[in-house]
Amino acid sequence: MSLLHRFKSDISVVEAPQRFNNPFYYSPHPLCMMAAGEVRDMLSLDSALAADAARGKMFGVLVVRDASGSLGYLAAFSGLLAGSNNVAGFVPPVFDLQSPGGYFKQEESGITALNKRIKDTECSEGYIAAVAAVADVKRAMEQQLAAMREDMRLDKQRRSELRAAGNLSAADEAALVRESQYQKAELKRTTARWLQQLAGCEAAVAPFKASIAAMKEERKRRSAALQRWLFEQFKMLNGSGSEKSLLDIFAQHSGIIPPGGAGECAAPKLLQYAYLNSLTPIAVAEFWIGASPAGEVRRDGCFYGACKSKCEPILGFMLQGLDVDENALEKGGDISSINIIFEDEHIVVVDKPSGVLSVPGIMGGMSVQQWLRDCYLHSNELFVAHRLDMATSGLLVAAKSMEVYKELQRSFAGREVKKLYTAILDGVPVKSEGTIELPLAPDYDNRPRQKVDTVNGKPVVTRYKVIGTVERNGRQCAVVHFEPVTGRTHQLRVHAAHKDGLDCPILGDSLYGTAGERLMLHASRISFVHPAGKGVIALECNNISFEF
Repeated sequence: MSLLHRFKSDISVVEAPQRFNNPFYYSPHPLCMMAAGEVRDMLSLDSALAADAARGKMFGVLVVRDASGSLGYLAAFSGLLAGSNNVAGFVPPVFDLQSPGGYFKQEESGITALNKRIKDTECSEGYIAAVAAVADVKRAMEQQLAAMREDMRLDKQRRSELRAAGNLSAADEAALVRESQYQKAELKRTTARWLQQLAGCEAAVAPFKASIAAMKEERKRRSAALQRWLFEQFKMLNGSGSEKSLLDIFAQHSGIIPPGGAGECAAPKLLQYAYLNSLTPIAVAEFWIGASPAGEVRRDGCFYGACKSKCEPILGFMLQGLDVDENALEKGGDISSINIIFEDEHIVVVDKPSGVLSVPGIMGGMSVQQWLRDCYLHSNELFVAHRLDMATSGLLVAAKSMEVYKELQRSFAGREVKKLYTAILDGVPVKSEGTIELPLAPDYDNRPRQKVDTVNGKPVVTRYKVIGTVERNGRQCAVVHFEPVTGRTHQLRVHAAHKDGLDCPILGDSLYGTAGERLMLHASRISFVHPAGKGVIALECNNISFEF
């Protein structure tokens, strides 16, 4: 089987995993890392493939066991590679929409031709001239009518002044009334003449607009029908031997039409090929090669979890029948390891463990706020005043009343609270200290990820300073203090990982780097004015469980 690659390296000393890893949160298994390295070597042998990959592409490997019990791996890429979805050495697409003689290509060609007809009509001399004539008439009409209204306003003012003088005869008053009535009638007559002329010009435009609207409606209808047809062709398999189309999968998961590109990511391709060829999936990993897309944080050589918007419903179905690890992000950390750092009658400050929610989430599970209410204070009058990412550990402030909570919220909103974070980076920044300013916006297709967006993003500012280095796997990693000036979601994580930031992701960052045992980010210091007027509270917690 040419697409089942045998490991070139000796894997006899590498123990295969007992359970299939969760594709949304995982540390890549050594077998997957070896397979990924061999895929890179394979790409380097073809200059065209290597050049396209260098522009930025997600790849994936799936370690499998064949019928004889031997291990090997499959390779895949998301979307197209060098303009094709069929490349030697990589598994084929679930459905080949690029087939030249296929229905998809034929209908796509028809829609493209329709787009050209729309553009040709919109750019035709007749349409442009007719639209220009309407604009000219509107402009001239507005100018004349505005001038007439201004003359009428001045004349009305003049008549009012004459009347105020009090020496008008009855004949003079009658003349003023006739003048006013004539001007109003003349304005109506002039307006009617212009509207008649405008109607004639708009009548010349109407056939063009009707034709364009009809073609756009046809395009919308054909595009929607083609999209539905396409997703019906994607018949996805799972580990139990069941089959469903993408339309059915998304309808049952979220009741929506699948987004564009669904089913063309690496992980679904890999699982589909394995099921079709009686190969048992052992472990999967997806990794980025090449340049990062604009705004996003994708780093060459880093492993990433599967995307949410496209792959979560698909993989949720395809993994049925496999023994799959829990998603550690959903499982959460050890709530019992919370430490109380400070407490009085108004506030309580805790050292939050990594993997624990600050407040209850949509997936349920215990949070710091719920633990404090249920297990520590036994009171619902407890409100966490700010947030730490689930993966981030460190100091978290809570209020024991709504009044105190509102005062703390005001302090945070007014940037009166000073926070310091300690992190270990996957590498060492070029500069040992400085300020990062990169605006951020939500990446709606890949929630909860954030992206750098210079157009729609909100201003985000972080100060940093390298305070030392540690060694990890033979390389130097910087220990850094972060001081967030603003307080945006994933601010420190994106500013650390982005190429225009420190270009060094925080160790263990599953979203912007490569997952590990935990995210090496700790909220180590906080200071704020006590909400009940008891001066400045300054707290520090350096008990950081950063294990390698």
